[in-house]
Amino acid sequence: MSYHQFAYIYDQLMDHAPYDKWVQFTTEIIKRKNASIKSIVDLGCGTGEITSRLAKLGYHVTGVDYSIEMLACATEKVINHKLPVNWIQQDIRKLSGFHQIDLFISYCDVMNYITELNEVETVFNHVYNSLSPNGLFIFDIHSIHYAEERLMNQTFTEVTDDLAYIWDCEQGDRQGEMFHYLTFFRKENDHYIRFDETHHQHTYDIKVYEQLLKKCGFSKIQFYRDFSLEKAFLSEKSERIFIVGEK
Repeated sequence: MSYHQFAYIYDQLMDHAPYDKWVQFTTEIIKRKNASIKSIVDLGCGTGEITSRLAKLGYHVTGVDYSIEMLACATEKVINHKLPVNWIQQDIRKLSGFHQIDLFISYCDVMNYITELNEVETVFNHVYNSLSPNGLFIFDIHSIHYAEERLMNQTFTEVTDDLAYIWDCEQGDRQGEMFHYLTFFRKENDHYIRFDETHHQHTYDIKVYEQLLKKCGFSKIQFYRDFSLEKAFLSEKSERIFIVGEK
């Protein structure tokens, strides 16, 4: 998935995304762990909203994304705000070149785009091997409940003056697997340009992620729900699950 034209409307579509909550969650975990965090790598950083916010707080931040177009949008933001952020175009399944990083994060259900378990394990291994001693890894996923009850086999639409989309989410063959078929109509001058996107996601039971993290060497694995800092408070109706692992 390359996000060619999608990258340039992504911020418009995500205008109400709770980026500040992701940042607050991150800083609170750092405080609770009493961790000395200087370097942060944001995996699947997209247009850099979370990355740039963390840079404003004084962290040395690197954003990693597979999409050149997403990184182009992210770069423009930090230039405008004169923020010292590094951007790297890389597939996180082939993560390389990082050493002694204090914290890796991966938000906005980026890990759900890693649809095969062997590839999830590969990402976890790369992160573990790139962390400093006692380094942290924080990421979020859609819960299976949320995927099945709120996303799968649903159609979502939105129409504004300069943008409209139709989003169909279809259930895959495996539990937690879904395919998103999106059609966009973007206004340019006095006409609309249509383009289509297909996204494939798969979310697994939290026990599966826990087992893989432990297999890769992570310890002190903790779970949180929906930006709440009440540790291990998971209910059947949790939507977004945060997972924290320590090297």
